[in-house]
Amino acid sequence: MGACKAPIPNLLLTSSSSSSSSSTQKTLIPISRTPLLTRRLVLLSLPLANFLLPSNSSAVDAIESTSAVTTFNPISDAERDASAAISRRISEALDLLERGRDFQARGDFDQALLSFTQVIEKYKEFAFSDYARVGRALTLYEVGNRDDAIAEMEDVSMSLKGYPEVHAALAAALYVDKHAPLLAENQFTIATLLDPHYTDLSYVKDTKHWPPSLVSSLQHFITLS
Repeated sequence: MGACKAPIPNLLLTSSSSSSSSSTQKTLIPISRTPLLTRRLVLLSLPLANFLLPSNSSAVDAIESTSAVTTFNPISDAERDASAAISRRISEALDLLERGRDFQARGDFDQALLSFTQVIEKYKEFAFSDYARVGRALTLYEVGNRDDAIAEMEDVSMSLKGYPEVHAALAAALYVDKHAPLLAENQFTIATLLDPHYTDLSYVKDTKHWPPSLVSSLQHFITLS
């Protein structure tokens, strides 16, 4: 009977160990979970704007930076004034050029010559002044010296190479005044390849407003008379 009894110390140790382990687990559970739950509640209670929006100082810095960019102007006052002066000169030159063409269309070749000459003398730095040289050459052929007109045509035919009107006018003048049919044919070939309208006398008379003497010279060239 005595052999069946377990030692009391072992029973006490087992019971004590089991009781201690159970007690430890009970006390650890609330310690490990409570802070995590509390942190989540605190984070959820904060406004969403705190995570998405910059601080007041960052916003102010951004506004000041944007303001600095918008107020920066790389063009100086002197450059702006120079640009405005060039724009005024271009406008004045174009007005004179159109005025010369208007006088030419109305048959006032003396005033047309004056307007074209003013463009060339006052605004020669602009590339479109070469078109005024074409107008001056055409009007010179009517009211001025034909040799000067042909010299102007030859010169501007190089600077405006490929501009059909000056090639057609030069062909007419070379044929009638310089008696150079081969040179005239070469110039007229260039003109008509670029614009076939120059084979039509009514086109140069009514649309391009050529002076009567130049229209007559072109007619002689076309008809080989």
